[in-house]
Formats: sequence, C-alpha cells, structure tokens
Amino acid sequence: MNLKFRHIAEVLAAAGVVALWAVVPARAQSPKLDLGNLSKLADKADEVVDVTLDGPTLKFAQKFIENDEDEKDDAEALRMIKNLTGIYVKSFEFDGPDQYSDADVEAIRAQLKAPGWSKMVDVHSKKEHELDEIYIMTDSSGKNLGLAVIAAEKQELTVVNIVGPIDVDRLADLQGKFGIPDDLDLKGDSTKGGHHAH
Repeated sequence: MNLKFRHIAEVLAAAGVVALWAVVPARAQSPKLDLGNLSKLADKADEVVDVTLDGPTLKFAQKFIENDEDEKDDAEALRMIKNLTGIYVKSFEFDGPDQYSDADVEAIRAQLKAPGWSKMVDVHSKKEHELDEIYIMTDSSGKNLGLAVIAAEKQELTVVNIVGPIDVDRLADLQGKFGIPDDLDLKGDSTKGGHHAH
C-alpha cells in the first residue's frame, strides 16, 4: 500500500497538484478524524455509543483496568492503549433501514483520502447492504500513527478512530472494550485488503 501511495503521489506531483496540499490545514494530516457530522444521527438511533477517550479520560481508563482484578485478561489491551493518545467511537443502531445516508459515510471517507491514510480492509456486500473498511495512517518511515474503522449495515453504523501507534496484529484485543463493538472484524487480516464481496 505504501508503494501504491507513493505512485499516486508521483502522478499528482507530475500534474502539479501536490502544491495544493500546502493550503490544506495541518489538521488534515492528523490521524484524528472529525466525527461531528455523525452527531445528528443520535436523535434517529435506537441505541447510541459515543466514546471520547483522550488526555485525562484515557489515563483514567488505563488506571481503571490496572486496578480491576477482573480485568487481568486485558493486559494486552492495556499495553496497547498506553501508547495511544485517543480513542473515539460513534456507533448507532436504528430500528429501521435508511436512517443514515451515504453522505454521512462519505463525509468520513473523504477525510481518509488525506496523505498518509491507506486502506487495509475493504469488504462490500451490495446484497446485504454492508460495508466494512479499515484504514491505517503511517508516516514516511512506515510508523503507524492511527487507525479508522467504518462498519455500515442496513440498521447500524459504527466508526472507530484510534489515534497513536497501534499494533495491527493485536487489534482484536480492543474489541468489546472502550466502547468498541465486539462484533467488528479487527483481526488485521491483510489478506482481506481490497476484497469486495458481492
């Protein structure tokens, strides 16, 4: 994916388009996404999960796990979040279809077209009206800077944004924790990348 991105960058440079990125705010290259456009869906949803863990709240979550005797099995998850600067989750479950629009999803995907983001997993099912995408942001040295997950179904929409270095192979350890749904496919299976189910 890095080679593919470099190729795209070279094509853009040849066309003289790369200069346009200079006027884009620095925030556009941050692994933290703007999920504000999804807030309006809360009024339509039957069930809402809205998690913002950063700064002091993320530290509190770490201490909570460290001090909970029943959470000994979460040592791997704890190790992972110690290096993170933010975990953001917005998940909506609706009592009927068509409660969110393609535009709601596209507003998130548009941000993932910024430099540094690469798509790891792409699973689409037109028949089931399902979409699962996992993106990762890396710097020029290949270091992971953040991760984004979009999981869209007929009656459910979930977006997860993790900011900070993350071990992709251990992503599944975060499922069911910090508001991240436990039914997401966060196994980091790169063999699924680019796969389209129909």
